[in-house]
Amino acid sequence: MPERSRFSLDGRVAVVTGASRGIGSAIAVALAEQGAQVVLSSRKQADLDAEAERINAMYPERAVAIAAHAGKPEDLQRLVDEVITRFARIDILVNNAATNPYFGPVLSAELGAWDKTFEVNLRGIFLLTKFVYEASMEKQGGAIVNVASVGGLRPGLGLGVYNVTKAGVIMLTRQLARELGGKVRVNAVAPGLVKTRFAEALWGNEAILERVLASNPMGRIGMPDEIAGAVAFLASDAASYINGEVLVIDGGGGEP
Repeated sequence: MPERSRFSLDGRVAVVTGASRGIGSAIAVALAEQGAQVVLSSRKQADLDAEAERINAMYPERAVAIAAHAGKPEDLQRLVDEVITRFARIDILVNNAATNPYFGPVLSAELGAWDKTFEVNLRGIFLLTKFVYEASMEKQGGAIVNVASVGGLRPGLGLGVYNVTKAGVIMLTRQLARELGGKVRVNAVAPGLVKTRFAEALWGNEAILERVLASNPMGRIGMPDEIAGAVAFLASDAASYINGEVLVIDGGGGEP
């Protein structure tokens, strides 16, 4: 029999947050395509059920849906408990869920918007990673991929609060890679502007889009599946010696 591809995820259980649409949905499809059993999570069960049904039509019995709010510790603990009860392990964690309730100068942000952004974008990643590590990866190992942003590496107009949280995601990735490396690999992807509903306020703004396209050597913005392929790679054995890295996926530059 041919040797299993190092890109294969056969037999592995993956949890993907923010998986009902956009980049999270594309990631779930890419992991299922490579053979993983994928648990889709986001806030709304109905949206997740529809997405799981779509994935299962392509890759039968590869997707299940478990709703959980990425900012609520009790929801995240329940998510992990349900996955362990059903599958006994978690091999891959993709922290993709994010929110951005505020657009404007950092110091003009209301405290509630600041706290909400940190609750989901950074604290939620910390908590879910902790719960998954304690429930499975501490003993069995695994791979974690965090979805950050180029905004976590360089500032951009209007997205300051969001960018600060993504900078935190990048440092959390590197810190955990140092602390857990050898048993659990922790990496991140940093997308540029991607055509999702989440980012529509940017790519749907003609002036912003024109500025991005003018400075991007590829002359276009990204698509969700172009992020998903990188995540699937980082989760696989093909990336077995990659740890603590942040892979920028922005077509070579061009940001608001």
